[in-house]
Amino acid sequence: MSSPSLQQPSFLLANLKADATSKPLIQRCQDLLKIIDEYPAKELHLIFPWLVENVFGSLDGVISGWNLRLLHSRSNEFNLVLDFLSPSGPMMKLVYKLQAEEYKYEVPVHYLPGPVKACIQEGVLPDCPLFHNKLQFPLPGVLTLNVALNPFEFFMFNLAYCLIAPRPQLCSSTDSAYFVLVDLYLKYFLPVEGSVPASPFTDSRGSVAAPSPRVSFAGYGVHSPSLLKHHIFHQPSVNADPAAQEIWRSETLLQMFVEIWLHHYSLDLYQKLQSPQVKEPFNPSEEHVLVVRLLVKHLHAFSSSLKPEPPPSPAHSPPHTSPLEEFKRVVVQRFVQQKLYLFLQHCFGHWPLDASFRAVLETWLSYIQPWRYTGEKPNAQPDQNRTVPDKWEPFVHENLLLYTKLFQGFLNRATRTDLVNAKNALMVFRAAKVLAQPNLADMIQRGEQLFLEPEHVLPHRQPRGYLTPGQGGSYLSPRQRMVTDTAFKVKSHVYSLEGQDCQYKQMFGSEVRGVLNQNQLAQLVANLGAAQDDGRANQLPDCVQGETGPVLTDLGRRQIINGLRRFEVQYQGDPELQPIRSYESALLVRLLYRASSLLNNRAQMGALCSRSDFLGRLGRRYLTDPDSCVRLRRSPMSQRALERRQQPRLSLRPLASYRTLLLLLLFYALGALLSLGPLCSTALLLTGALLYGVLMTLCAEKLKTQ
Repeated sequence: MSSPSLQQPSFLLANLKADATSKPLIQRCQDLLKIIDEYPAKELHLIFPWLVENVFGSLDGVISGWNLRLLHSRSNEFNLVLDFLSPSGPMMKLVYKLQAEEYKYEVPVHYLPGPVKACIQEGVLPDCPLFHNKLQFPLPGVLTLNVALNPFEFFMFNLAYCLIAPRPQLCSSTDSAYFVLVDLYLKYFLPVEGSVPASPFTDSRGSVAAPSPRVSFAGYGVHSPSLLKHHIFHQPSVNADPAAQEIWRSETLLQMFVEIWLHHYSLDLYQKLQSPQVKEPFNPSEEHVLVVRLLVKHLHAFSSSLKPEPPPSPAHSPPHTSPLEEFKRVVVQRFVQQKLYLFLQHCFGHWPLDASFRAVLETWLSYIQPWRYTGEKPNAQPDQNRTVPDKWEPFVHENLLLYTKLFQGFLNRATRTDLVNAKNALMVFRAAKVLAQPNLADMIQRGEQLFLEPEHVLPHRQPRGYLTPGQGGSYLSPRQRMVTDTAFKVKSHVYSLEGQDCQYKQMFGSEVRGVLNQNQLAQLVANLGAAQDDGRANQLPDCVQGETGPVLTDLGRRQIINGLRRFEVQYQGDPELQPIRSYESALLVRLLYRASSLLNNRAQMGALCSRSDFLGRLGRRYLTDPDSCVRLRRSPMSQRALERRQQPRLSLRPLASYRTLLLLLLFYALGALLSLGPLCSTALLLTGALLYGVLMTLCAEKLKTQ
């Protein structure tokens, strides 16, 4: 590379594009490191959009970029890419360098999540403040709407969108460069210990330029009063708290991840998707769900690292809480809950009935068990005896639907799954083990009782606020006020996720218990245990006797769907016209059928078999079925038994069986060894068959007389 003073920006971009196709990745990263250090922001601004696209790939999926989702730890370029793209690496240094100059980069609106795009196109303000005041109106003759993002937002948007950009089918893995990179960014900007590191690049005023004034957390997620101080977003001055200046990066990263990964479904859209005529706008992959689980686990650890509040002192003003601590307090409920609920609900209803659902299940189980990510050392109790601490009861109540409604969705799914498959059975076991933790069911049941409390039990409740002494609640005891506030939080949670007209189905109600009817379960276990001993008799599906015949029960339908049981289908047509079996010669079956049909039509078989003497009885043994009266049930819905008497006829089809042909071949070979010709062997065979028939006829006649 030539020196910065001799090379124009247009030449710089052209050279970078040429190097992208000719130089190895290691050499390109070294050149980019030198360019980022030496060139001013004005020239780097022109190459930044191309560089981001070259790294993460294009939004339409045409350009694959560095293939971060396919780059694994076994690759030689793995560590190099992570060093270059790490939160403290050269790429982020470039982002901060451009952020100080307040450059903007456009992203087409049609790449935004569906609900956000719909709000913008309808002229409605999205609920996420990340996209407020960012709309760029198109020039005359241009139909594409764009949103203008600052360098940090633009970089995070492309980092998040890389996961859902259309790409060839990839195998999911948790050791890819993309997965590790997301984990690094979460740990850096949402630290469990300490604070967010300061920006490595500063502008002339001594601080990184924060984004334009934005609304507080109150405008995002559920409708609740803001818990963050107003000056965090509206006064990014030099004299402000440095932590308050840096908190916007953590908020931007989280909002971008949540919007791009989770916000593809709204309540109205989810209700429309229940119709089979509506096409799904977005289908998450297994890799997508695994990254969402990584986000959920880290957010629980981040939120659980909140320092305990010191006891209030009446003689002093309330203690000052850092913006990062306030952010930890609201991060899960405000930013993630609603969008994750709709995301998981869609996955529960639309994911294929196979073992890949394990990723969705583990994401759900990770969210409803925040106590697993507190960083506390587990006690000596085994897992099955470990009680859920009482301090998590508010979390259970404020996330009631994620326990009850999603459990019901999983239950409906499990009844349609092939539980003979060990992987599917393991998923049912995992869900049952988690929800069977001591004290958890009691917490859920108390939350349902709070939601089902009549409205008159909550006096003087404001529609969008909490009861305080200044609002007429001073006559209540502290415990009454606490119960009232808790009940209101539970109701607000349910109504915000399901709407005011939702029909709540209790997790411990009769409807859900009906799905797991104990009698049906006992019958299923008994049938499965006796199946091996009873043979084919117990292979019929579970059914009850109705007025018109057997009627399948719900258990019987599931047995048929899962392939556990089936009805015994009997062939009711002409035995000579049955489908050719794999153990028969197709040519011989057809030839012998024509020969037997010719003989049956010309010979008077019926006259012979109708005789009452010994010759007639001998003819009936050879020319009719021993069980001539065959009871046939035409349909499972028919109670009437029909009798059919077969007409006497000669059947040569057994000679077309490979087994019969092999036995004949062995018989003639034995005859050849005994110096018997084919005619002698045939005569001997026919004589033996005739003597066998005569003997069996005499024995049958003697038994009948006795």
